[in-house]
Amino acid sequence: MQLSEQELVRREKLAKLRALDINPYPADLYPVNHTSKQIKSNFEEGKQVIIAGRLMSRRIQGKASFAELQDSEGRIQVYFNRDEICTGEDKTLYNDVYKKLLDIGDFIGIEGDLFTTQVGEKTVLVKNFKLLSKALKPLPLPKQDAEGNTYDKFNDPEMRYRQRYADLAVNPHVKEVFVKRTKLFNAMRNFFNDAGYFEVETPILQPIPGGAAARPFVTHHNSLDIPLYMRIANELYLKRLIVGGFDGVYEFSKNFRNEGMDRTHNPEFTAMEIYVAYKDYNWMMDFCEKLLEHCAIAVNGTTESTFGEHKVNFKAPYKRITMRDSILEFTGFDINNKSEDEIRQACQDMGIEVDATMGKGKLIDEIFGEKCEGNYIQPTFITDYPKEMSPLCKEHRENPELTERFELMVCGKEIANAYSELNDPIDQRERFEHQLRLAQKGDDEATEFIDHDFLRALEYGMPPTSGMGIGMDRLIMFLTNNQSIQEVLFFPQMKPEKKAVEMNDNEKAIFEILKSENRMDLNELKSKSGLSNKGWDKGIKGLGKLGITKVEKTDEGLYVELK
Repeated sequence: MQLSEQELVRREKLAKLRALDINPYPADLYPVNHTSKQIKSNFEEGKQVIIAGRLMSRRIQGKASFAELQDSEGRIQVYFNRDEICTGEDKTLYNDVYKKLLDIGDFIGIEGDLFTTQVGEKTVLVKNFKLLSKALKPLPLPKQDAEGNTYDKFNDPEMRYRQRYADLAVNPHVKEVFVKRTKLFNAMRNFFNDAGYFEVETPILQPIPGGAAARPFVTHHNSLDIPLYMRIANELYLKRLIVGGFDGVYEFSKNFRNEGMDRTHNPEFTAMEIYVAYKDYNWMMDFCEKLLEHCAIAVNGTTESTFGEHKVNFKAPYKRITMRDSILEFTGFDINNKSEDEIRQACQDMGIEVDATMGKGKLIDEIFGEKCEGNYIQPTFITDYPKEMSPLCKEHRENPELTERFELMVCGKEIANAYSELNDPIDQRERFEHQLRLAQKGDDEATEFIDHDFLRALEYGMPPTSGMGIGMDRLIMFLTNNQSIQEVLFFPQMKPEKKAVEMNDNEKAIFEILKSENRMDLNELKSKSGLSNKGWDKGIKGLGKLGITKVEKTDEGLYVELK
């Protein structure tokens, strides 16, 4: 591992601290009794406090210094005075330890008295301090010039997601997103608990990936010598609990889908699913809008939320429209009583890409996704889905072609999905078998497995039930105005980090020119590098061996490009 100059200097300071018999990583408890927020909200002149946190800035002026300490609640100004800290002849603690051996980013503990500066800043007068943890790598803190311009901000998304610990330390606004995320979970949990429903846990490793249509992650259980699948949904297990006699159960579940990644999808995500006996989807719509109104207020103090250019209001009630009426409104095409071939032709007439593997439900879903869903900015319930789209949903009581299902759309995205649950075991078996045929036909979104144990559970009898799932990551995106799911996950999945490549001076000279152009004529690049023939040969060959560049022969000549 190659260390930077600053990292080397910090390691030298580490050795000097130990030479002074100061443990840079003490194990004993530090008796913190105040946070920065508590100090500011209950400030008393002269009060004695003990605080701890990171040293984030300091201005040393001889025997005195103002600094900032950052703890979990924010920042507080602290004042170091040599004679207050070192009351005897020995001034080492201030002159050497504080001034020379501490760095920005170090964790320190402080005992001191509160006072207000002449400019009205609430401050801690340091009486004693202790190093609690030495930071060996400098924080990527932004800098300000004399004119007050800020530069070198730590705002590259990839770096921030990879080093979330540094992101949280230097970008305080990021922490607020995750504080709100926790508030959302707590608000939802309290709402369910107050309604009398029971929080449960179901298996993450499952013998059959059921409850949704998605590509699972597969692993192997050595002791049982069987394949297992990471949960794609927890629906079928929660409904087993309704069979067992619970009237209402819910779970915040980590789900895993081995599929694409983009700004709204992560292979590991959090969903909430709730199932309530003796209810239907009409009741669940009322319940859902009251729940989300409650959650929005708990998170932001208001039902209104900003998402990009849109102002969204989660105050109940929400608009309701059937899928048929929605498609009719935005396309003029009526899906009612149409055959699969007629719907496929309609898709083609609308310029929607389709293929022979798509069944009727998938085709309708494509029309809605392409032509309708983006129009729904305010919370809107889309209801009464075609049966082919909903293999776990009860047949509509008035139209056997449809199911009693709704999805809640916000800003063109689905955040909730709910059913009057199918509890007829014979009908359920036929739906599973139909899905199996679609999968065999090539539909990659159809269910490939029949969960025979779930069917057995239904045969014991499941009461009329309504269930709902909410994508928690997507919901918190809407409530915190974040366009990317990576912003609301502490540690989103990332591609493997590329290892830093060490280059010699000849290689660096060529690379620095090429990285701004990406591709250049070989002779032009050689000329711009200013290297001797020998230096050029070594440099271009070295970059090729490192896998950084490649030379391509074209009709116009030889070109060098970055890989």
